[in-house]
Amino acid sequence: MKTQVILLCCLLSLCLRGSAIHSAETIESDICVYGGTSGGVAAAVQTARLGRTAVIVESGRHPGGLSSGGLGATDIGNKSAIGGISREFYARVAKHYANDRAWTFETRDDYFQHRRGSQTAASDAKALQTMWTFEPRVAEDIFFRMINEAKKPIYFDQRLASVKKQNARIVEIAMESGKVFRAKMFIDASYEGDLMARAGVSYTVGREANAQYGETLNGIRAETPKHQFIVPVDPYLRPGDPNSGLLPFIQPGDGGVPGDGDRRVQTYNYRLCFTTHAQNRKPIEPPPNYDPARYELLARYLEALVAAGRKPKLAEFWNPIWMPNGKTDINNNGGFSTDFIGMNYDYPDGDYATRARIWKQHEDYTRGFIHFLATNPRVPQNIRDEIRRFGLCKDEFLDTGGWPNQLYVREARRMVSDYVMTERNCRGQEVAADSIGLAAYNMDSHNCQRIVKHGRVENEGDVQVPPMKPYPISYRSIVPKANECENLFVPICLSATHIAYGSIRMEPVFMILGESAATAACQATDDNLPVQKVDYQKLRAQLLVQGQILEWGR
Repeated sequence: MKTQVILLCCLLSLCLRGSAIHSAETIESDICVYGGTSGGVAAAVQTARLGRTAVIVESGRHPGGLSSGGLGATDIGNKSAIGGISREFYARVAKHYANDRAWTFETRDDYFQHRRGSQTAASDAKALQTMWTFEPRVAEDIFFRMINEAKKPIYFDQRLASVKKQNARIVEIAMESGKVFRAKMFIDASYEGDLMARAGVSYTVGREANAQYGETLNGIRAETPKHQFIVPVDPYLRPGDPNSGLLPFIQPGDGGVPGDGDRRVQTYNYRLCFTTHAQNRKPIEPPPNYDPARYELLARYLEALVAAGRKPKLAEFWNPIWMPNGKTDINNNGGFSTDFIGMNYDYPDGDYATRARIWKQHEDYTRGFIHFLATNPRVPQNIRDEIRRFGLCKDEFLDTGGWPNQLYVREARRMVSDYVMTERNCRGQEVAADSIGLAAYNMDSHNCQRIVKHGRVENEGDVQVPPMKPYPISYRSIVPKANECENLFVPICLSATHIAYGSIRMEPVFMILGESAATAACQATDDNLPVQKVDYQKLRAQLLVQGQILEWGR
């Protein structure tokens, strides 16, 4: 059965990819979902369940975004706040791993006994009612199954070329492939917010000043205690000589005034699905342009740690979270790691060529970082020995040679609508009255820049502050201002400040918001209303029927 489904998925992918043959074709539907992220899939599935037609238009070649692109260690905070199609996805993950045939490189018992730190079940591990850690290929298979069951087509390799509007309504969107998509309602479920921007909707990039919305955790940070260099490291090409210039991967300037806003974007990385299992492991090759001199900052940091009497360990430089079958989801950790700090500022408003260049630069940086740790004699032997045990997975990301097929775009554009989610929402000081789902993660930002401060290297921008409890997300935060667009929903690049977005921007929440957006889109279509005029009480009643969780009363 699994093989048949995978074959069906492959056929669907091959048949609908549009970049190979440029064809002038017009596709009409009730709802057009731009972006095949996890939230986009949830939106299309919900549209089908409400009896409306939908299409997914995806610029890449895979459904699920980060959820199938390497982020197998689900971030959410309180998993009991997740309902609807989002929770159904994690239940499907559990169902997959309840089958003994799913365990090819380790047993279920071994995984749950030895990986408790990354273990998964929301309630009883043996029951596996839901499971929150998974392999990328399993997630992609589940997303394809959901799309196939909904009988909604997904068009791959579709890059947005233009948006046609009449007054405040989108009429159609045209692709570089020549395809045109017409619909009554549009949902921008992309990580970048391209449809939103092309439709003339207000948005922002970067960090707001604390004073703008009365916040305390936004803007440039005075102190960044975590994911920091924990011993002094000289930043200059010639140690002690500021006139010699800065080492690679350090940005010029003093970083700005604490509390002020800027257009710096929190850093991106790849979530690395690696393995230490010899049968499934393939080498991690260095980038073609590898130059160990680019990693002089890393070498000096390691040497400074040793000189300070510390024995550096690999875990201080990345964070492997173990997935089933001996695989990982490796994330950033520490002062110098997989986050490519300061190298994504051009991404949010960049064209496709700019973004492709940034993706490649991040891959080259990460491959070089790994190769340096594995081979350079300035790296302690214990780190070199340990990192050599890791390799790419032979059975993952087959069309990209085992490398993750999705860059972790943690934040790009953010809409500015009539309701902006802020730190006050996260802290429970303000409660949205028109909830369409809950967020529950820390107010979280990765670093935004690496600078010189007091003659030493410092990272700036990391924030990790827990919210009081799960809190509602406003319906108004996913719809534009009425005068800007009447038939568009933006559930991914929603209206939120940088620090509030850092709490909301989790894959389970994106699925929640995608489902709620689709439900509202169907109601707006049925009632012939602008999205801003949807009857919230009617929407709320339907969301509750669907199993969405709208308040936290525990």
